[in-house]
Amino acid sequence: MLQVKQKVERIVDLPENVEINVEGDDVSGYTVRVKGPKGENSKTLKFRDVRIEVKDGKVIVYTTSPKKKQRAMVGTFAAHIRNLIRGVTEGFQYKLKLVYSHFPVKLRVEGNEVIIENFLGEKYPRRAKIVGRAQVKIKGNDIIVEGIDKEECGQTAANLEQTTRIKNLDIRVFQDGIYIVEKP
Repeated sequence: MLQVKQKVERIVDLPENVEINVEGDDVSGYTVRVKGPKGENSKTLKFRDVRIEVKDGKVIVYTTSPKKKQRAMVGTFAAHIRNLIRGVTEGFQYKLKLVYSHFPVKLRVEGNEVIIENFLGEKYPRRAKIVGRAQVKIKGNDIIVEGIDKEECGQTAANLEQTTRIKNLDIRVFQDGIYIVEKP
């Protein structure tokens, strides 16, 4: 039986203060560069038969392939482009909370790491990596991770949460740690 090719497309609108540059093709991959008031961000998107075009202040992501994976990737590419645009216009912010009941924990930012001292009374500090251009601000027991790249901010927040994960103890009793309380 012959399948009819139908075009699947997603349209992403561009705000006035944002410039976008798309280079490449569907075989070698597209490099999408977005420039806005908060800075510049770029991402390489590659998937066969998924195409990206910029026309009249809109980004059009489409495919004519009948395959499910290509049709699904159209929405994924559009979401990535929307995140790039949101990052350079508004930015992303993750809020985390430091919780402890046994030993007072001390936090500080040193270079591209967050140092967590005296966690559960441990002798040596734990270290969480800050990814890319994400910035970490510590205000008492509140931690704020900010940046223009959603993946970098999310990974930094996840690193903080995973660094204070408790192993081999009853987590109902030892609820100490750093937890994400608000996502963008």
